[in-house]
Amino acid sequence: MTHDFSRRKFLRNSLIAAGAAGAAVQAGGPAFAKEVVKAKATETTPKIINLGANTLSIGPAAPALTAIAAYAPISGGYEPTNTHEIVETLSSQLGAPADHFMMYPGSGTPLDLVVMAFTGPKGSLVTADPTYEQAWRTSQRSGAKLIKVPQRKDYSHDVEAMCAADTSTGMMYICNPNNPTGAITMRKDIEYAVKNMPKGCTLVVDEAYIHFSDNATSAIDLVAAGENVVVLRTFSKLYGMAGLRLGFAVASPANLAKMNGGSGRSQGIIAATTIGAGVASLKDPQLIATRKAMIKKQRTETIAWLEKKGHACSKSEANHFMVDVKRPGKDFQKDMATWGVNVGRTWVGYENWSRVSVGTEAEMTRFRDAFVAVAAGKLGPVEPMERRRRASLETRGATLQHASFFQDEQVDLMPLSHC
Repeated sequence: MTHDFSRRKFLRNSLIAAGAAGAAVQAGGPAFAKEVVKAKATETTPKIINLGANTLSIGPAAPALTAIAAYAPISGGYEPTNTHEIVETLSSQLGAPADHFMMYPGSGTPLDLVVMAFTGPKGSLVTADPTYEQAWRTSQRSGAKLIKVPQRKDYSHDVEAMCAADTSTGMMYICNPNNPTGAITMRKDIEYAVKNMPKGCTLVVDEAYIHFSDNATSAIDLVAAGENVVVLRTFSKLYGMAGLRLGFAVASPANLAKMNGGSGRSQGIIAATTIGAGVASLKDPQLIATRKAMIKKQRTETIAWLEKKGHACSKSEANHFMVDVKRPGKDFQKDMATWGVNVGRTWVGYENWSRVSVGTEAEMTRFRDAFVAVAAGKLGPVEPMERRRRASLETRGATLQHASFFQDEQVDLMPLSHC
């Protein structure tokens, strides 16, 4: 018994130390961390940075790393993850009843679920164009008619046109701030959609990037007020937890049950370490303000630099924006990758525009340096990554998408059974 206790204590202390080391790297790092960075900087091949996935390379905040270390030693069993604490914390912070929250491994799972639940042959899906396309792909499985409504000139959702698009709309999807543009849709437009969408329609507001915005207003209070609204959020963006997989939906208990196939249980298991990191992140009083300010500063400076060089950019309040590179965006993406800077892809109708994620000061400096080199026709020493893999919701008929890094993400679909 004593031996087991000592071993567990050693493991716990080691993991806490690891978490502290990770936190130190984010804060500037101890001497050994700086030496590693310095050693990498001397290599002839530049380190690859990802400015194409709208994530944060700095990862989870220091309290989250500490929580992961604390939860790891007690994660050896199959006991169900206790989400009570995180749900109560969210309920208190966001002002909706606890039974209106459902936790998921990221917000991609509930996005698939809402499309499957609220669209079908008799209920179309209406979205902006361009926007995040996952709902488009899922609507192919639900058998729904897909209606894409062009965005306004200021890149916001044209809610009047969306509401009038189809009398049989089953679900209206608003990404706020939008992906890929980063533009916001104002509260008055959200309220217009609630009041004027077709009877029986469910409004889904994806707030994955709302923490970065100064002017976007959450729709969670509309859910609490009894409106037919579902709000999706994730810890993958500002919280730096994309690899830990944590997100949630806010909806009426009836809508949550419909999303989950009539069950009161979430369609996805979340690791205990992830729950711990999520709670710690929510209770960190400086996290949102600090990271929001960092991203705003880098976004503002980078867009100003690009516009000074004559490149139009979208009006963004997120951790990404679109820039007109004045040539095929796919070629620009390939050329930037040779300098170890992976930027985002293009959208239909915006073939000469590339989506750029906003990172740290050092990363955006790398972006500008690579941009200048590519504009001068110079290529770097890095061999670009050719393919990446992303699994969709594992339900009957689901697919594993083999998406070329340099092509549209809707190609090369392959059944999961083939993997």
